[in-house]
Amino acid sequence: MYSKEDTIVTLQPFLKKELLKLNSVCKDQADIFEMVYKEAFSKGYVSENFLTKIKEREASFPTGLQIGDYSVAIPHTDPEHVFEQFISVVTLQKPVSFYLMDDNTKKVDVRIVLLLGLNQPHTQLTVLQELMQTIQDQQKIEQLLQAENQRNVQAIFNGVEKISTKGEK
Repeated sequence: MYSKEDTIVTLQPFLKKELLKLNSVCKDQADIFEMVYKEAFSKGYVSENFLTKIKEREASFPTGLQIGDYSVAIPHTDPEHVFEQFISVVTLQKPVSFYLMDDNTKKVDVRIVLLLGLNQPHTQLTVLQELMQTIQDQQKIEQLLQAENQRNVQAIFNGVEKISTKGEK
């Protein structure tokens, strides 16, 4: 029998330093997707179709979220386009519009994009739960926006893991 602690997925292995893009200048979603795709494709993390598929999925199933004073987007695509799992954290100098996940007629200005490259269905739910824990914490969102390097970003997500395992032994 597994304890709850055994099912915790640590986010650290998903945070590829080359896909942590801080204080980026992007004019729109396409710029963000292309920036992440180029790096992920060059490392062999995604298929050639990844860019097209993530744009298509975002158009059909928007990923913008308004949480408190902040807005975040969590774009992703189908698992067959991902060879090695990752989370790309993109912080933006100026916001980019995304349609809201819960109302695709409304847009929200986003400064944090958590682009997911996941190919294991059982991992996706746990990763999303951990990410939601982060983005629901206004202080962590502020820390992400102020992060100056990859180590800062990894420390923010490491804090989430510590919280999630606390008191579950």
